[in-house]
Amino acid sequence: MAGAIVSLVVERISDLLIHEALFLKDVKDQVESLKYELKRMQCFLENVDRKPEQDERLHNLVSQIRDLSCDAEDAIDSFILEAAHQRDSHGIVKRFTSIFTKLDHLHKIRVQVKAIQTKLQDISKNLPAYEIPGDGEDSSSILKLQQRLRRTYSHVEEEDVVSLEVSTKEVMTKLMTEEDRAHAVVSIVGMGGIGKTTLARKVYNHVDVRRHFDFLAWVYISQQCKQIEVLLSVLMKVLSPSKDEKELIEKLDESKLMKRLFDALKEKRYLVVLDDIWRSEDWDILKLAFPRGRMGSKILFTTRNRNVAFDADPCNTPIELSVLTDDESWNLLCRKAFPRSKMGSQCCSEEFEKLGKEMVKNCGGLPLAIVVLGGLLARKQSLAQWEMFYENIHGHLKGLPHQDKNGAVNRILVSSYNDLPYPLKPCFLYLGHYPKDWEISKNELIRLWIAEGFISPSLESKEISMEDVGEHFLEQLIDRSLVQVSRQGYTGTDVKTCRVNDLLRDLCIKKAKEEKLLEIIQQSSAQFDVTLVEPMLRIISIHPREGKVHLKGEHPKLRSLLLPQNETLVEFCISNCKSFKFLRVLTLLKRNVEKWHVSNEIGDLLHLRYLKLECWNEMILPQSIGRLKSLYTLYIKYHTDIVIPDVVFKLERLRHIVIKRIALFGRGFRLRLGFTSKNIETLKYIMVDEKSIENNVVLRWTNIQSLGIVFTRAEYVKPILILLTKLQRLGSVSLEVLDDSNLSYLDLEPLSWCHHLSKLRLAGGIKDDPHSSCHILKFLPPNIVKLTLFWCRMSQDPMGVLEKLCHLRILYLEGVYNGSKMMCSANGFRQLDSLQMIGLEELEEWEIEKGAMPCLRRLELADVDSLGMLPEGLRFITTLQEMILTNISSSLKERIKVIDGREGEDFYKVCHILSIHIF
Repeated sequence: MAGAIVSLVVERISDLLIHEALFLKDVKDQVESLKYELKRMQCFLENVDRKPEQDERLHNLVSQIRDLSCDAEDAIDSFILEAAHQRDSHGIVKRFTSIFTKLDHLHKIRVQVKAIQTKLQDISKNLPAYEIPGDGEDSSSILKLQQRLRRTYSHVEEEDVVSLEVSTKEVMTKLMTEEDRAHAVVSIVGMGGIGKTTLARKVYNHVDVRRHFDFLAWVYISQQCKQIEVLLSVLMKVLSPSKDEKELIEKLDESKLMKRLFDALKEKRYLVVLDDIWRSEDWDILKLAFPRGRMGSKILFTTRNRNVAFDADPCNTPIELSVLTDDESWNLLCRKAFPRSKMGSQCCSEEFEKLGKEMVKNCGGLPLAIVVLGGLLARKQSLAQWEMFYENIHGHLKGLPHQDKNGAVNRILVSSYNDLPYPLKPCFLYLGHYPKDWEISKNELIRLWIAEGFISPSLESKEISMEDVGEHFLEQLIDRSLVQVSRQGYTGTDVKTCRVNDLLRDLCIKKAKEEKLLEIIQQSSAQFDVTLVEPMLRIISIHPREGKVHLKGEHPKLRSLLLPQNETLVEFCISNCKSFKFLRVLTLLKRNVEKWHVSNEIGDLLHLRYLKLECWNEMILPQSIGRLKSLYTLYIKYHTDIVIPDVVFKLERLRHIVIKRIALFGRGFRLRLGFTSKNIETLKYIMVDEKSIENNVVLRWTNIQSLGIVFTRAEYVKPILILLTKLQRLGSVSLEVLDDSNLSYLDLEPLSWCHHLSKLRLAGGIKDDPHSSCHILKFLPPNIVKLTLFWCRMSQDPMGVLEKLCHLRILYLEGVYNGSKMMCSANGFRQLDSLQMIGLEELEEWEIEKGAMPCLRRLELADVDSLGMLPEGLRFITTLQEMILTNISSSLKERIKVIDGREGEDFYKVCHILSIHIF
């Protein structure tokens, strides 16, 4: 890991020599020399990283090199800040005195650099005695990205970890036993990593369980139970509130939340899963919010503590998971170690089997350890590599007590971490800053990796971006079973979100602190202020428990300030940006202010790469933000209005601009001609005008991949679309039209030339001509995979055109059609996986022919007030697993429900659907 840290510093210095050449010109030779010395250290440390155990002297050398490399980075960053400050100075006196200040500062940086070099050279004299032959994966080999193929991820989380047939039946039997009492709790008990959550998810998603309960919800608890967040999570799922209703609910105190949830559940047969509950006291508080409900309502616990299970419900004996047998352990290892073979344990030779069975014994029958071991062995193709790893891990297990399963399992997890190529180590440890069971956004994670410097700009080429490298790094971690895929993206083959198992997260936190990478600050329930001091580590993640966090103190070496929390629950502000002048990553949240004037001091954070700001009202950014020349990602959420100075659009390193209004849809920020960056990849949401069209501003964005545009006039749409056809990397587009004029209809013909588009959103003002024989949506690009149509108010049925989009998987329609009849033809929507139709208030009849939508798995209907019955064709869609109905007529409800054992007259149409929710 130390090698990775030094490597990051080397890459950082290389990057500064390129992009800050003006400021570093007077000390370039000294900085280049320092970079060379650190590069020598890096080569040594890469080999050290492969040695799992180090003697005390070697350990001290590694720590010294790591600390010196950080000192070098601090010195150079500080010099750049001072040089930038002098360059910005004005006035005769300032110019005169700055000559002496500059000379003094030059002398200071040269002395600092020389001192660091001298110390490194002294250390290097001792290095030959500690040379370690490397046998690991060459760091460059993981970056052959041009040759790699996109992998397909399994959406199922570790479904093959263990069959769990007996335990599954036992849990389901207990859940579906109709006990007429309040707070009937079924508990799954076992040690960490044994598969409690896997079993609970398997049961939770089972067809019979889905049919049995009216309402189901899943909530993660953890050691730091946050009652309000638990209550909010369940209540949001049971009510499915509008955005305005959601804001009102979030303002309720704990007692009112309890009352609201109690009332919402009391007429339902519900199942609520409380995953990983640690303390009986937490349940004693939460249970007040859960009524008796309809007969058979249940709570399902997963817990490591048997006493918690017994205290919650003495009438139900907990289901205790046992470890896997030797045969089960071996079969699971084979599935992970030989993933390309369907033969499993039959595919390997006797030599492999003998070694594998010896190694799997050390896993103690714990599924997580076996999966991680299998992921590690899958990277080692030869018998010699297996033997080397066996000798390595066997030697470390000798000293452990014979019955110490936890120690053996932990050693396997640590070995898997040690086996990582060194560029992946900080990427993996960084995952520890997220809270337990957090659903991690892939896009956010990769942008943070880049901002932290974990992904080097030197890996980028014309064919491969840093984002591509980040995706490859994440694939590597998934392949090694160190990260789990949680949700897939709209294409069905990529990752949208991921998770980290609790035990692996604990490893991340422990190792990250040992390696001085990051630390987590848990805010106590009574604490509003967090005071930072310099001895703290350089990356800090704050996990607050209160609604407001105020940061105080000084930490001049702080690099990242992370707040991976539910933004709607937290306000986060700092008193003085100057106290954190080296920051690269910063998140700030403001809630209870009418107008937020973001501090002018933010412009002093010249090293900032990732900036996230959120305000529930109006936000005004200062002119000084134009000084953030290193900014890579700017993410802003606002509610009412926003003021963005033109200088933002001149930041040439800026790649991702996401500026979202917390509303249905509306104004974007107005694009100025000064915006000239060619590096931009994400740009949402901008407002264009005539000058943008006349000057072909759009054509400058040759790297753009995701674009959101707001049009104030319909006549601007076609010229912009013509320009978009020339942007070959563009894959995702959102188009909003605010022009309510009826003078002209949109011409979307240029869209048909955008063959590279896979994701499209059209919102507002997209009216069609009711007298035209050509549907306005006829020109949608053929390769669309996800399509969103939002309040377009068309008079012609859109289904006849949309069903011909042969790649369409996800379709969202809200307020798009004001007709009374809709028709889906046989063989239409061949790939459609998810369909949502909302706000079709005048729709009276919907017909689905047999053979339509043969792959549909999820259907949602809401606010279809006039729809009298569900289409007959639903009964032919055998793939349908989930149907959600919200705000439908009482007559439609009665036609599909079973009341007192009597089936509604349309129940036969939907009886095959695994899960039906009616709100």
